[in-house]
Amino acid sequence: QVQLVESGGGLVQPGGSLRLSCAASGFTVSTYTMNWYRQAPGKERELVATITSIASDGGSTNYAESVKGRFTISRDNAKNTVYLQMNSLKPEDTAVYYCYSKIWGTKYWGQGTQVTVSS
Repeated sequence: QVQLVESGGGLVQPGGSLRLSCAASGFTVSTYTMNWYRQAPGKERELVATITSIASDGGSTNYAESVKGRFTISRDNAKNTVYLQMNSLKPEDTAVYYCYSKIWGTKYWGQGTQVTVSS
């Protein structure tokens, strides 16, 4: 059974850092493209970061313009976990962050983790 479980969210001051984790089960994260999305109140869900499978593109990464240079997506194959390191956080980064992947043609989302950036 495929499952994605996010953790690591919380309240942080502007300029601070957080690392989100997405623990996967039922499949191997290195063999699928893994994504982080976020959804702020009253806004549509947006793609934040992507890491491709090792087989398709060697594990390349892509980022939304709004987070380039501040966020880093990575993967620990031994732990079957994907991470989102978020630095220099801004109030506009406040959102629920979701892990997402498409496995065998089916879309899977985690339950989300809240990130709040506020002084």
